Amino acid sequence: MQRRNFLKTAVLGAATLPFLRYLPAEAASRAGTLVVVVGNNINSLDLHRKGTNRPSYQVTVNIYDRLVRFGVKTTADGSLAYDSTKIEPEVAESWQWSADRKSITFKLNPKAKFWDGSPVTAQDVKWSFDRAVSLGGFPAVQMKAGSMTKPEQFVVIDDMTFRIDIPAPSKLTLPDLAVPIPFIINSKVAKANASKDDPWATEYLHKNPAGSGAYKIARWDPGQQFVYQLNEDWALGPKPGIKRVIVREVPSASTRRALTERGDADLYMGIPAKDSKELAAKGKVSISGAPIDNCLHVLALNLKYKPFDNMKVRQAIAFALPYKEIVQAAAYGRGEPMYGGKQATPADITWPQPFPYDTDLAKAKALLAEAGMADGFETTLSYNLGLAEWQEPTALLIQESLGKIGIKVTLDKIPGANWRTASLVEKRLPMHMENFGGWLNYPDYYFFWAYKYGHLFNSSNYKNPEVEALVDSTLHMETTDPQYAENVKRMIAIAFEEVPRIPLYQPYLDAAMQKDVSGYASWFHRQLDVRGIQKA
Repeated sequence: MQRRNFLKTAVLGAATLPFLRYLPAEAASRAGTLVVVVGNNINSLDLHRKGTNRPSYQVTVNIYDRLVRFGVKTTADGSLAYDSTKIEPEVAESWQWSADRKSITFKLNPKAKFWDGSPVTAQDVKWSFDRAVSLGGFPAVQMKAGSMTKPEQFVVIDDMTFRIDIPAPSKLTLPDLAVPIPFIINSKVAKANASKDDPWATEYLHKNPAGSGAYKIARWDPGQQFVYQLNEDWALGPKPGIKRVIVREVPSASTRRALTERGDADLYMGIPAKDSKELAAKGKVSISGAPIDNCLHVLALNLKYKPFDNMKVRQAIAFALPYKEIVQAAAYGRGEPMYGGKQATPADITWPQPFPYDTDLAKAKALLAEAGMADGFETTLSYNLGLAEWQEPTALLIQESLGKIGIKVTLDKIPGANWRTASLVEKRLPMHMENFGGWLNYPDYYFFWAYKYGHLFNSSNYKNPEVEALVDSTLHMETTDPQYAENVKRMIAIAFEEVPRIPLYQPYLDAAMQKDVSGYASWFHRQLDVRGIQKA
């Protein structure tokens, strides 16, 4: 199949790819166009809106600007990845902390223009940030991590000067401005389309973005594809090399791989580890990826369901897992092992780091006996069909291994569309596969989301007053404070012992691309940032 046939034939099971009908003729020739295939596509153009899914995060990255952004670094194997230690200007051309480090004042770049040509002003920044902290849900909690919770903290000094006040100094405030959430909206357009019942224009912005970013949305066909078009007037960074990007939803991983191997797709995001390893060996396409910072694949045990409220049961399971087989079958070498730690307490604050468990069925049986469950028990293990490429082989191996110590496991397959509600919102799964990666690369930030009771990614319903206090006192502490390392080591030590989440491995984020595509970088949000990509 020739490359142009991707735009003409029914390789995806549809009579015709719909975008062919609507794009200019040069799109079909692929000149200046990047064709991207993904497994799941967006459900909104507004990240602040309730119910917006993870794939939609990438839209916010590409069509909206933020005050600041993270830099990019080259990894040891030559791949590109974001740099959590480097903050660069975007809409803000400069910033300055107050002497007491309780406020940051930003000078806005006069080159920042919305798509309608109007300047990005401090009033737009304030309205956008007010919106982020006021609509509730995940965006508000993410802003809270940076000590931003109230509209009163966002102050307009003049049209081009904006200030953020925080209650106490925090190492998280500035990097929290570089994540997808605090994007800047054209407030004049939004207000014109707001109403008494919808003062933040969520219904309008759901389908009608109002940004200043490097790309605009040219078309969105829900469930099929969306199309980016370059904003020729964008001047807040190097000129993007791609004029048009077609992001096509292809549910089948095997079809995504086939399209990439044939050259019909330029870029395949989120490629499974098995395909990544095999395609790298063939050498026809390029593979780029890096371990995802602050991210772990884990087996989560829900303490609201017996017997997982018993620490010895959790430890028994931790000693019964077939870690080596899991990393081999699910990660295919594209994962950093998080088992086999040599000591019961951490020597440093490296995170993530291997936990002090490895496969030891005799020890697992002894711990079950100590817990009064020598004969084992029955339970379910839930996994996400949307992530079946790693979760299904992992679940099968866990089922088999736990059976050897008397734990009879029934597998519970949950469709990807229902997973977030069941596991994270309702937190009703007794034993389940889970993945979480903290957007801000600090161990205490991971604990804030995954070990504090009631927080979204604490799907284990774990509650420990000491951990709560440690997180609260450490989250905004500077890493140079001597107490910081002591607090983090104590958090990790508790996680080692109580294991509500049993780490398996740290995953890679890989992408496959044609040889003429360059500039792809792995990002903490695990979505596509088109702005740095070039196509020869």
